[in-house]
Amino acid sequence: MAKILVVDDESFFSQPIKMFLERNGHEVFVAADGMEGLNKAREVRPDVILMDLMLPALNGYQVSRMLKFDEDFRHIPIIICSAKDTEKDREMGKQSGAEEYVTKPISPVELVKIIEKYL
Repeated sequence: MAKILVVDDESFFSQPIKMFLERNGHEVFVAADGMEGLNKAREVRPDVILMDLMLPALNGYQVSRMLKFDEDFRHIPIIICSAKDTEKDREMGKQSGAEEYVTKPISPVELVKIIEKYL
């Protein structure tokens, strides 16, 4: 069982993903903004983080950078999951330290396959 943190301000995305991942045996934590996501990552030390980009407080790029520059958290894989789909967004995702960049909408089955690559 893995600990997975979903950082997304849209519950119509985060709640179905949370339920799907829990049915697959994972422990799932949800944060609705960037600051909460950063704090929750430090608190629960997840095995993988699913990160939206357009978030209140801190955006997904900022949270990713803060975690990747911290020696205690840089090992946690971050999968950006965003509706933003330009080459510039993907490049910024890579620069912020994310291991993967997927675009919404994405099926829960596909998302689980991507997550399992990093567990």
